[in-house]
Amino acid sequence: MADTALTLASSQDTHSSEPVVIFDDVSIGFEGNPVLKHVSFRVAPGETRILLGPAGVGKSILLKLANGLIRPDSGRIFIFGEDITGMKERDLFALRNKIGMVFQESALFDSMRVRDNVAFRLLEEHVDEAEIDQRVEQALRFVELEHTMEKYPSELSGGMRRRVAIARAIITKPELLLYDSPTGGLDPVTSNTIIELVVKQRDVYQTSSLLVTHRLQDAFTMGTHYFDRAENEMKPLPPDARGTVQMGLLILNDGHIIFNGDLHELATTKDEYIREYIS
Repeated sequence: MADTALTLASSQDTHSSEPVVIFDDVSIGFEGNPVLKHVSFRVAPGETRILLGPAGVGKSILLKLANGLIRPDSGRIFIFGEDITGMKERDLFALRNKIGMVFQESALFDSMRVRDNVAFRLLEEHVDEAEIDQRVEQALRFVELEHTMEKYPSELSGGMRRRVAIARAIITKPELLLYDSPTGGLDPVTSNTIIELVVKQRDVYQTSSLLVTHRLQDAFTMGTHYFDRAENEMKPLPPDARGTVQMGLLILNDGHIIFNGDLHELATTKDEYIREYIS
């Protein structure tokens, strides 16, 4: 176990120290209603940031800002060191090739087979068909669904569709993953399966990620477990090794980040609102 923790730590040390994501005093509103107010945070290379908060506080808006799908009213956003706040769409398109997105409710194309859903970005780039098949099979094997390649989304369970969405997000081997409520609407057992895949991606590839969730259990599971590659399963970390997992938490409320820290700081906070929220 200790060897595994050291392996994770040493793998993370190989990353550049330049933050992958920087939100610098970002604000945005719609129709005169402020949604995010002076939001600032960073995501380090190889780090997973989990964004928590009540429904309707702007968590999904924050992901859209990080992907350049919408622009802030004020403040600046840096992705891979580039200021995307005023970036042209052509340049944003190139930048998004380094970003994988897992949408709410999977957002698969019902009329397309699993193979073509997963391969969608490769098809747009006119990648050779033989290479597409190879990469789709590899991505589906990662989520343990290689047998579904010829199926349609309607033939899959909700959890399986979510796993296909993860395969689609990782097929380009992105440097940043954005997860928008990957466990939303799923039962606890299926949710744990999805979180195991997120932990697998984090620990096997050390991919930087920003994950929105409404489930506190997702955050606690990710902060207290690691993925054992030898046995191909997620396992608990001993308490003295939990600091080796590069993971932070953000809590958003009323447009502001009211917590920015790790699991230990969250568990020991004196803030009454946060204590009530996590209880």
